[in-house]
Amino acid sequence: MSSPANVLLIEDDASAASALRRVLADEGYHVTVVGRGDDALSRSEANVFDVVVTDLRLPGLDGMELVRRLHAARPRLPIILMTAHGTTDTAIEATKQGAYDYLLKPFEMEELIELVAKACASSRFMSEPLEMGDSLTPHDAIIGNSRLMQELYKEIGRVAAKPVTVLIRGETGTGKELVARALYQYSDRANAPFVAVNCAAIPETLLESELFGHERGAFTGADMRRIGRFEQANGGTLFLDEIGDLSLSTQAKLLRVLQEKCIQRLGGKETISVNVRVIAATHRDLEMAIKEKLFREDLFYRLSVVIVAVPSLRLRPEDIPILVKYFIQRYSVELGIPQSSIQAEAVQLLQSQPWPGNVRELENVVQQTLLLARGYVLGADHVRQVLARTAQSLPGTDQALTGYVTDLLANAQNGKDGRIYTRAIEQLERELFGQAINLAHGNQAKAARWLGVSRLTMREKLNRFGLHPSQDKTASDQW
Repeated sequence: MSSPANVLLIEDDASAASALRRVLADEGYHVTVVGRGDDALSRSEANVFDVVVTDLRLPGLDGMELVRRLHAARPRLPIILMTAHGTTDTAIEATKQGAYDYLLKPFEMEELIELVAKACASSRFMSEPLEMGDSLTPHDAIIGNSRLMQELYKEIGRVAAKPVTVLIRGETGTGKELVARALYQYSDRANAPFVAVNCAAIPETLLESELFGHERGAFTGADMRRIGRFEQANGGTLFLDEIGDLSLSTQAKLLRVLQEKCIQRLGGKETISVNVRVIAATHRDLEMAIKEKLFREDLFYRLSVVIVAVPSLRLRPEDIPILVKYFIQRYSVELGIPQSSIQAEAVQLLQSQPWPGNVRELENVVQQTLLLARGYVLGADHVRQVLARTAQSLPGTDQALTGYVTDLLANAQNGKDGRIYTRAIEQLERELFGQAINLAHGNQAKAARWLGVSRLTMREKLNRFGLHPSQDKTASDQW
């Protein structure tokens, strides 16, 4: 969100509340602290909060009743519970009643930071209105008046209220998440929970647990029962991004859920009915994946009852001028730069580009051009400088990287190395995760956010590569 998210923190222990408030405030959140459940309910009625973080045992009104009342008043308000081992079952029941998730005490502060960030993103997705067309407001919008975009708007309108699964297809950077958001907001489930899962950002070993939940003892490290995203989204919508990255075993289990509308937690025998609308998205060629036996054909047909195709930017260059104006207005406000105009020659130059990264790449170029121009008119020279700088930063133009790949392929041709793909990916990951964790001074949650991966993925990679930089621990690091 462009403005700081508002967090309502409910904790009757003054020292714990102070530590939690300080950590969240350091992350940029506006935090309101309340010590009683009844006072928290009054505050929530008088103010708008993006996320609630609450203990379960509270004076005035216990946490379970508080969850029920908050969820009844604002079904889309994410509520995060903090609970001790002895009240785990209560926390699970509260989550079934509408809570977003829970943390088991004692927990690392980075766990809280990551969970609040996810809850804020979910709150924004559900609550902030999404505009479509030629809007020049600084809020999120699907921009474009071209024929292709008009067809997209019509398809969203036709499909949004239908109780069917939807597969959103399109290249990286085209705005598939915005389309999913529009389908959700214009559906008859718009007041029910929305839960998003990035299938590519969660390790395969943890993805099934993330989706379906697990029972205590289901696997090493499963020291408590946890419900999955399907249960959390019950009655609402589940958005599965990058569905093409699912393993075949997880695909089989997902197919069963779509067919039978029920799940089983890992390690459990109980069959749990779920009423969830699934929206999936991918940039992959699933038909090719089916031919290569990497994606199940029956799952493809279950997911693609309706297919919504998001056009690439190069197919609709007539939308670039309105997109550029939108990004200029949006980032002028966010960056505190006087709103600039842009020369026609500069716009024409932008329209002539191929934009392999689509709208996301255009957005990045406009943002950099604003910083370069510093409030003056955006000219073609500014755009050329940014485009040249961007081209130089691409891996394909890195001479060192090109030489490295050439050497690897030469070794493969000579029979010296038969696993160059695996070796190259491992070395890239080691360098990427290593530099990120060092730059974050050992803060795994922060490094994970920079890389766009989950904290669990971050921890797995650090353990795999033996990357354990020291991190100064303070009293507020764990609670």
